Amino acid sequence: MFTLDPIQRRRLENFKSNKRAFWSLWIFLGLFVLSLCADLIANDKPLLIRYKGDFYTPIFSFYPETTFGGDFETEADYTDPFIHELIREEGDGWMVWPLIPYSYDTIVYEAQPSPSPPGARNWLGTDDQARDVTARLIHGFRTSVSFGLILTLLSSIIGIFAGAVQGYFGGWTDLIFQRIIEVWSATPLLYVVLIIASIITPSFWMLLGILLALSWTALVGVVRAEFLRARNFEYVQAARALGVSNAKIMFRHLLPNAMVATVTMLPFVLTGAISSLAMLDFLGFGLPPGSASLGELTLQGQNNLQAPWLGITGFLAFAIMLSLLVFIFEGVRDAFDPRKTFR
Repeated sequence: MFTLDPIQRRRLENFKSNKRAFWSLWIFLGLFVLSLCADLIANDKPLLIRYKGDFYTPIFSFYPETTFGGDFETEADYTDPFIHELIREEGDGWMVWPLIPYSYDTIVYEAQPSPSPPGARNWLGTDDQARDVTARLIHGFRTSVSFGLILTLLSSIIGIFAGAVQGYFGGWTDLIFQRIIEVWSATPLLYVVLIIASIITPSFWMLLGILLALSWTALVGVVRAEFLRARNFEYVQAARALGVSNAKIMFRHLLPNAMVATVTMLPFVLTGAISSLAMLDFLGFGLPPGSASLGELTLQGQNNLQAPWLGITGFLAFAIMLSLLVFIFEGVRDAFDPRKTFR
C-alpha cells in the first residue's frame, strides 16, 4: 500500500488547508477533463448510429456516404437532412448526438445574420463566420491549457537542469552559461515567429518548439541562485567527503531546497505560456487559420464590437482560467514552504 512520508504528508495537509487553492484545483481539473472530452461534447458527428440493425460510431471511425445508402464514397455529412432521412426512414435507425451538435469549425447556416446572439441552439452565440462560440470555447480551452502545461513542463525541466549545473559548479561554467543566457534571452520572440510564419504555416508543435527554445531560461536564475547559496553548506561538504556523486548531491540534496523558489515562479511561467499562444493567435501568427483558440476568440470580440458576447466570453475564459491557476500554484508554493506548518 502506498504511504506518504511525514514531509509529503505535511505538504499535502498544508495544501488542503488552503481552501481557495484546494477548490480551485478541483474546479480547474473538472474544466480541463471536460475540455479533454471536447470531441464527445461538441461535435458535428453523432456519437452513435443505428442503421439496419448495425451500430456505427462516426466520432471514432470513417464511414462513406454509401454505407448509409448514399451515392458518394466521401465521408457522410451527418448534418445533411438527406443523410438523416436515409438513416431514419430507409434504415429504420436513429442517431445519438453530442450535447452540442457543432464542432469548432462547423458552419451554422441557420444562424443569420452572423455573428448571432446567444440562443437555445447556440448558447454563447456565433462568431462572424457563423461558428458556434461554445464549441470553439471548449476546444480552444483544451488547446490553450494543453499547450501551456506541455511548454511549462519541458521548459522547467531544461531550466532547472541548466540552473542547477550553473549554480553547483560555478566558476567558468557559470560565467560562460550566463553570457549565453543573456544573449539568448534578448532574442525577440515575435520577430522569430514572424520570420518562420513568412516561410511556413506554424503548427501546434512547431509553435511549441519555438516558444520552448526561447522560454526555458525563465527558471534558470532562480535555481542558480539557490544552488549558489547552498553548495557550500556543511551537509553538502560532508556528502562530498563521503564520496557522494555530484548528480546525487544536486538533485537529491540541493534541489528540494530550491523547490520553494521554483514553485513560486511556475504560475508565471504557465500563465506566460498560455498568454504567449493567445497573443500570437490574436496577432494572426499563431495556430493555422480556423483552429480553435482563445486568442482568436478575443480577436473576434475586438473586430465585432456590435456583438459584446464575443468579447465577454473571451475575457471571462481568460480571467477564470488564469485566476484558478494562480490560486492553485499559490497553495502549492505554501505547501512546499518549510516555514509553514499545518494547524
